[in-house]
Amino acid sequence: MPERLAETLVDLWTPLIILWITLPSCVYTAPMNQAHVLTTGSPLELSRQSEDMRILSRSKRGWVWNQMFVLEEFSGPEPILVGRLHTDLDPGSKKIKYILSGDGAGTIFQINDITGDIHAIKRLDREEKAEYTLTAQAVDFETNKPLEPPSEFIIKVQDINDNAPEFLNGPYHATVPEMSILGTSVTNVTATDADDPVYGNSAKLVYSILEGQPYFSIEPETAIIKTALPNMDREAKEEYLVVIQAKDMGGHSGGLSGTTTLTVTLTDVNDNPPKFAQSLYHFSVPEDVVLGTAIGRVKANDQDIGENAQSSYDIIDGDGTALFEITSDAQAQDGVIRLRKPLDFETKKSYTLKVEAANIHIDPRFSSRGPFKDTATVKIVVEDADEPPVFSSPTYLLEVHENAALNSVIGQVTARDPDITSSPIRFSIDRHTDLERQFNINADDGKITLATPLDRELSVWHNITIIATEIRNHSQISRVPVAIKVLDVNDNAPEFASEYEAFLCENGKPGQVIQTVSAMDKDDPKNGHFFLYSLLPEMVNNPNFTIKKNEDNSLSILAKHNGFNRQKQEVYLLPIVISDSGNPPLSSTSTLTIRVCGCSNDGVVQSCNVEAYVLPIGLSMGALIAILACIILLLVIVVLFVTLRRHKNEPLIIKDDEDVRENIIRYDDEGGGEEDTEAFDIATLQNPDGINGFLPHYRRGFLRGIPENAA
Repeated sequence: MPERLAETLVDLWTPLIILWITLPSCVYTAPMNQAHVLTTGSPLELSRQSEDMRILSRSKRGWVWNQMFVLEEFSGPEPILVGRLHTDLDPGSKKIKYILSGDGAGTIFQINDITGDIHAIKRLDREEKAEYTLTAQAVDFETNKPLEPPSEFIIKVQDINDNAPEFLNGPYHATVPEMSILGTSVTNVTATDADDPVYGNSAKLVYSILEGQPYFSIEPETAIIKTALPNMDREAKEEYLVVIQAKDMGGHSGGLSGTTTLTVTLTDVNDNPPKFAQSLYHFSVPEDVVLGTAIGRVKANDQDIGENAQSSYDIIDGDGTALFEITSDAQAQDGVIRLRKPLDFETKKSYTLKVEAANIHIDPRFSSRGPFKDTATVKIVVEDADEPPVFSSPTYLLEVHENAALNSVIGQVTARDPDITSSPIRFSIDRHTDLERQFNINADDGKITLATPLDRELSVWHNITIIATEIRNHSQISRVPVAIKVLDVNDNAPEFASEYEAFLCENGKPGQVIQTVSAMDKDDPKNGHFFLYSLLPEMVNNPNFTIKKNEDNSLSILAKHNGFNRQKQEVYLLPIVISDSGNPPLSSTSTLTIRVCGCSNDGVVQSCNVEAYVLPIGLSMGALIAILACIILLLVIVVLFVTLRRHKNEPLIIKDDEDVRENIIRYDDEGGGEEDTEAFDIATLQNPDGINGFLPHYRRGFLRGIPENAA
């Protein structure tokens, strides 16, 4: 420590001594600004000043400095002399006074106003303030009048090596991949030195590693840290602590230094294959385990971490590849063996699998080390379990005709106990699927019988569920769906598809289609419906109408002649026989009502009532309304005329002596008896034409409601 202090003092005093030696030679080298002379005062003083100005104009004057220096951190028993101010106007008569102002004047720097000596009275720190700007002026000692204009000068604080290097951002952390080659760059660190970088070597830094060899090295000037050993293995050692030093003065003796730490972490690369913890695994599983259940787990350990340790698992061989599967658990990094298909203890009691674990992310740099995978053997033992009954089929489809007899067998289901100790089975129907109890089942042999009649037209399908229960263990049950289709039989006769009503024009033509009808049948034959149409035997020779079968299974009714008359007959009834193609065929008779109507020339129906027939032909509705209005108008005129005449004549007054009862007319006629039967012909009621499309012929008087012999 004393040696370092001595070296520091030598470095400090050497430039100061040189400055002190060269100072006298510099006193008169710098030119001085022209002096300013005050022109105020008495005439004698002005004359003296003019003489002085003449003398001054003949000589060159100047300050004796350019800039001054002072060492920082100097502390001694006396103030340190910084420099001396002097002007050539000072003959040494002590009539000039020097004044100092500016940065630190009077507090840091003090001037002797007679000699011009400037002293630093305080300890200075260049890192706090590197230079001070001050103003000097020479004035008359007695009058304080300026003899020279004020001039600025600078006092620079000269640096000494009083600051050690510092690592402001430390401690540091860095990473480098494991297995890196020699000289791989890790990071770089930088130290700062508060000393003056342009003066001397106080801020010239050199870096070195104090701790961390032989793993890492550092470049002395750039502070770049590199690996010093190749192929460092993270699995052997993951973290290293490096101590770094920065020394100023170019690293020479006497310089100051600072240190920091760097923690280097080796990052993982995939340089290790997975390895199973054991070569053989044993698992056992009940035969009734649910599909997808985890049977067991296998794990291959990998010294790497993160994605470099991720492995995929596969079953590559064995006699259970179709029954089992293995999936990778990314969280636990193991393989989960699950059941894919049902097990049967009675068929096979054990299985052997060969499983493989392989790294997912392969680093090609290390592929030469061999395959990054490993294999293990898995043995799975199947344990016996009490299993429920097994039906011979997962579903059943039965068919039955709708006319099947009650208690007839329509089908059968079978089931067995798959266990070695087979138990008898009892069958039953889940009544929630057969609420109407249309079916029964034999509990011993599973035969299904019909309990109530079936009607395909009400329901084609019946879906029931059959239950099989072990007699020895009633908790072991199985269910199976049974679909029962009801087959059609020809038990419904065809009929008209709707209620038809035909209209026949009086001015129609022979052969004109009056109406087209179609039929429907509730049955559903396999080959579709085919209907036969015919007239009743007694209607075959019907003089008015005939029928024609169409290709679309429909029927057209045609008129045989023209000249139909509503006045003669308004309605015709035509019975039609419809037969299906079933075995045996069924038929029914449907009657078509045909009304005779008045139509326009283009065949549009206008009226089908008999009363409309008596209206004048050719009169429109507007003409009829006009005629009716005229009649009403005439009636109104007649009523008004009669009313006026009655007002002119005397009112008719019934005389008191007249008997009103004489106005009563008496009739003593009795009922006509048998004569009344002549009002209509009873024989016409028995005329077959009433059925064959003719109505009875009534006498004209009867149709009007008045007997022909009435008065």
